[in-house]
Amino acid sequence: TTSMTTTTTTTTRARTRTTRKTLSSPRAPVLFLLFSIAANSHTVGSFLTPPTVAIASKRRPSLPTAKPTATPTARQPTPLSLSGSDVSNLLYEEQEKLIVRRGELEESLVSNLAPLEAHVVKVRGTGNAGGFGGGKRNNNGGKSKTKNNNKTSNKTSNSNSNSNNHNNFQAEGKAHAQVLQNEGILRLDNVLPPDTADSLRDYASSLRQTSEREVQSGLVPPLHRFADVLLKSNRCDLPLPLGQSPLLASALHALLLRSPVSSVIESLFGTNAVLHEFSCLVSDPGSQRQVLHPDTPYIDGKGPVLYTCFVALQDVTPEMGPTTWMPGTHTKEAHEAFGDATGRKDEFLSGRRAVTGTLKKGDCAIFDSRVLHCGTANRSHLEGGEGTSRALFYFSFKNPEVGYTGNPASIRPEIGRAMLTLGDLME
Repeated sequence: TTSMTTTTTTTTRARTRTTRKTLSSPRAPVLFLLFSIAANSHTVGSFLTPPTVAIASKRRPSLPTAKPTATPTARQPTPLSLSGSDVSNLLYEEQEKLIVRRGELEESLVSNLAPLEAHVVKVRGTGNAGGFGGGKRNNNGGKSKTKNNNKTSNKTSNSNSNSNNHNNFQAEGKAHAQVLQNEGILRLDNVLPPDTADSLRDYASSLRQTSEREVQSGLVPPLHRFADVLLKSNRCDLPLPLGQSPLLASALHALLLRSPVSSVIESLFGTNAVLHEFSCLVSDPGSQRQVLHPDTPYIDGKGPVLYTCFVALQDVTPEMGPTTWMPGTHTKEAHEAFGDATGRKDEFLSGRRAVTGTLKKGDCAIFDSRVLHCGTANRSHLEGGEGTSRALFYFSFKNPEVGYTGNPASIRPEIGRAMLTLGDLME
């Protein structure tokens, strides 16, 4: 397995911009999470003082006295000369510590845990493409006969094949979509060929290194190559380009035309669903467990906002920090209990059913953005050796009736501006 343990580094200026953006970004709702944590301080302990009080009550950091150097004009920053970036960094570090502690508590609360199982649908007439039914039949119900007429062009043949594949998956997609609507999470197996998954993982590893160099050199802003992610240490959210590599086109072809994925999205949002995210999420050995969170809030009277598809680019073991989801938490009742400030939140989480994304290479999980979920800790390095990074190729489609989701998209700006639809990509 190709190692993807390179740690993203930036210049001071780039790090400052990223830190400021992270602190204010809905993608990593740090302050919201902290207040949520503080509301449950009676179950966590005294370390969870409400953040505003905790920060105000701390003394300014005592920095070591600068030793005499050959350059007398160079001096160490004093508490009164801390720059805005220094304060932001200190604040973010304190926030991260609280989030890590809260994640550890939630890990102990969520005990009813099981692997996410694939949903299997048997639909008559799907043929070989759907994995069910018999051979192809003619209009009279008999087996179709082979004719010696092969004058059809390859292009037309391929187009008809893609159309037939999609039609075969439509009935299956509707059945899968019903499960996704009810549970908020759905697993589909074998949606991406293993060799394509291997190549895509290698491609993402190379792109990550290239993107790091581009950011370090100042050629591009950090947020044009790396999206914000909660607990970003040892995690990387790498928006992918379109049109630069035939590999990505091949992956989309397999996922959208040779699997039920597009039919599931189409059943729920139609072909006008907008490509909202297109990225690769990597959690390296040593990454911490995130806190449970939804990507978008529940809004009364409104339907789902996003459906996100995570595709495993390698087998995901429990030690690699698979995603945990809580089925059925995309509802008003679940969000009210989760946001409760009286301590009901921990009671709600305790013992509730949860599933883990221990996917095989080429399998996927599709989930409603309102479902509570989190990335767990990658502890694969604790078994000896360097450990293994977990890489997920992912994309989200947005409800065409929704404007801004309240969640910055993990997508390259030029692709986001293009407003590509599911129908566009399928063509």
